[in-house]
Amino acid sequence: MKRKINGINIHYQEEGEGEPLIFIHAFALNQTMWRTQVAAFKHHYRCITLDLRGFGHSDVLDAPSLMHEMASDVRELMKALMIEKAVFVGLSMGGYIALAFYRNYPEAVRALVLADTRATADTEEAQANRLRSAEKALRQGAAAVADETTPKLLGDTSLNTRPDVVKLVHDIQSSNSPTGIAAAQRGMAARADSTDLLAQIKVPTLVLVGSEDKLTPPAEAQFIHQGISASKLVVIENSGHLSNMETPDEFNQALREFLAAL
Repeated sequence: MKRKINGINIHYQEEGEGEPLIFIHAFALNQTMWRTQVAAFKHHYRCITLDLRGFGHSDVLDAPSLMHEMASDVRELMKALMIEKAVFVGLSMGGYIALAFYRNYPEAVRALVLADTRATADTEEAQANRLRSAEKALRQGAAAVADETTPKLLGDTSLNTRPDVVKLVHDIQSSNSPTGIAAAQRGMAARADSTDLLAQIKVPTLVLVGSEDKLTPPAEAQFIHQGISASKLVVIENSGHLSNMETPDEFNQALREFLAAL
C-alpha cells in the first residue's frame, strides 16, 4: 500500500488489530526485515511497517534523507491511518528516527524500543566514512555497498552458521536504490546528538542489543539505558547488529515481555 506523505509516496504494510506497533527499519534495508516480528505479533497488535524514503518501494529523493524528515513521514502516516499513539520499534537507523520522533512528537509515543542503535552523533571520522559510502553507492551500486556492510551488520555467529540470513541481508540491501542509500548516509552523518534527549524520555523504553554487535556495541546500549530512567536493557547473545533477524526468537521474547508489562 502507498500513501502520499509529505509530498512523496511512502510504501507501507499493516497487519492485525489492537494497539499499534510501528517498526522502523535499519540502514540499508527496508520494511521486509521485520517479517518475523509481524508474523509473531499481528495476532494481538496492529503491526505497521514502512519503507523509509529512498528505500524499498517508497519514492527516492536526491537530497539527504534527514532523520527529522523521516520522523515526520512516520508522523504523517500515523495521521493518515488515524493513529494517535503507538509503540515504536526502531533498529539502528530506525532508532535514530525513533529518537527524532520522540523529540518532535512525544505526545504520540506510547513506548519505545531502541534496538542496536546509539544516541550520540557521528564522530568526524564516522561522518567521513558515511560520505565515502554514499559516493561508493552512487559510483558502484547497491550491491557493492552490501558487500562491504553485510559483514559489519551481522555477528560472527550468524556469519559462520546462518548463510540464509547472510544472503537475505545482502539481497535486501542490493535491492535498494543507490541514490536512496547515499541520501540516507548523508542524512545520518548530519543527524543531531540525542544525548540530551535521553533524560527527557518518560515513556517505558526497552533497549536491545546483540552481544556481537560491531557497529553499536553493548556499551552504546548501556549508555542509552543509563540515560533513560524508565528503561530496561536486554543483551541478546550470539547476535550482531541485526538482532531481530539473527536471533528472532530471543528478540521477539524480549519484545513480548516488554509489551505485556505496559
